[in-house]
Amino acid sequence: MEATNLQKKGCGPKLSNAPTVIVMVGLPARGKTYIGKKLTRYLNWIGVNTKVFNVGQYRREAVNDTSHDFFRTDNEEAMKIRSQCATDALMDVCRWLNGDGMVAVYDATNTTSKRRNRILEFAEEHCFRVFFIESICDDPGVIEQNLTEVKVNGPDYRNKDPEVAILDFKQRIKHYQNAYETIDEKLDSALSYIKIIDVGRRFQVNHVADHIQSRIVYYLMNIHVTPRTIYLCRHGESEMNVKQRIGGDSNLSPRGMEFAKKLSDFIESQKIADLKVWTSELKRTAQTAAHISAPKENWKALNEINAGVCETMTYAEIQENFPEEFALRDQDKYFYRYPMGESYYDLVTRLEPVMMELERSENVLVICHQAVMRCVLAYYLDEDKGNLPYLKCPLHTILKLTPTAYGCKREDFPLEVAAVDTHRPRPKKIRRCRQSPPPTSQLRRAVGLERQRLYERCGLSTSPTSSSLSDHHRHRTPDTGERQAFDEDEVINSSSCDDDDEVMSSSDDDCMSMLMDIKSTSQVMFPDCFSGEQRADRSNSEEILPPRPGRV
Repeated sequence: MEATNLQKKGCGPKLSNAPTVIVMVGLPARGKTYIGKKLTRYLNWIGVNTKVFNVGQYRREAVNDTSHDFFRTDNEEAMKIRSQCATDALMDVCRWLNGDGMVAVYDATNTTSKRRNRILEFAEEHCFRVFFIESICDDPGVIEQNLTEVKVNGPDYRNKDPEVAILDFKQRIKHYQNAYETIDEKLDSALSYIKIIDVGRRFQVNHVADHIQSRIVYYLMNIHVTPRTIYLCRHGESEMNVKQRIGGDSNLSPRGMEFAKKLSDFIESQKIADLKVWTSELKRTAQTAAHISAPKENWKALNEINAGVCETMTYAEIQENFPEEFALRDQDKYFYRYPMGESYYDLVTRLEPVMMELERSENVLVICHQAVMRCVLAYYLDEDKGNLPYLKCPLHTILKLTPTAYGCKREDFPLEVAAVDTHRPRPKKIRRCRQSPPPTSQLRRAVGLERQRLYERCGLSTSPTSSSLSDHHRHRTPDTGERQAFDEDEVINSSSCDDDDEVMSSSDDDCMSMLMDIKSTSQVMFPDCFSGEQRADRSNSEEILPPRPGRV
């Protein structure tokens, strides 16, 4: 197929669900591998199965020649080997995208129109979309830094004299420069691409074709390579931690207060320039940051995972009252969603704006919560979603993260203040449950527990009178859409529920509607009782049943 025809056709099929090949373009030492690895880490973190295919690694497996002569365009034998390595990498890309993969990052120089058109032809044949990322950099300082920090210590020049390695690599760059053809704004106008100029000082974006490409552009326009440090820690030990209860909005315990003071001393000893402190909106993180002399900003997105009807319970109470839900969470902790609450998958989605701001920022201390800290760590340390919910994030320990060229360096600083252990390890034996929604008996039990907890919170020994609730405890009938009050006698207290009794007068939908109505009504009628408490947005509560394994 001729190059002109490929250019007119653009970057692959118009199918909205077609897999994507991300093609890196640029001279050596321009940060292509750094960008490709960082982008892969981000896409995997948000749930897009992505893998890097580095053509240089294929070459190293084929030959052991790292001399600059191997990269001369008039070296015919070497050109055949390089071409075969590029083909082998494309075949592996095809196998990946025809399997579980959604995105493949094809990491090579791809500096000529001929090579890029070959990739376009391959994509056209296999119905893949193509998105080009060209890194252009003429800043001598950036290039020199990349030479010394990456290439000299990279696989091609490992265990070689640094000065000899730099001279040889500069010669290799000249060979590529002689044949380099940048993506042309006019000739390649049908292609989908982004040009990153001088490490993000300027961008040129063309023909973003789908959602994945828009997410890629969004991410690439937020990252930078300025040296920086990110400090992570959980809040100090809280009163709820001491009682082994999850969630809530309690104050720090005496040991938590002690940690807050030691945290301030530690941060001061680090002498961090232009430090910013980010906390959640919950009291325990604000109290932990109280002694630190630095600008503070609170984020609702940093609030702890919402445990829904299980908030403020112990794990033993959850297992006793909701045994099937307890087992389902062990089966797939990442995707499991608490009834009327969140999953780790939801939490990652909520945290994405925070991560983008972290990418744009320099030195930041993030004081957060266990589940939130796990998600942030998984992003920087490239942990898969199976391990994410089980990452260890102990209380009273500070983590120092320093982004590097191909990853992130982690350092742990325990501050020697005693605290309870809130880590629940991965269960060795998992009880398998039937793949169905929670039985009505469990939903009715949740209604009773929620009512009892909310009435106690509002200082009521019994439920409010039916007349005071008549304007609030209502739901729409499916046929007419009219407002209709429900009978409070249908709601059974948890003490009167039988675990095996699944045939009740109220349906699952009725019970879930009651749960939502009780909580929202109590917040409307007694707002002072809920000040400062994390509330679930009703607009996000449409799907209130927890997902089963394989369901998002």
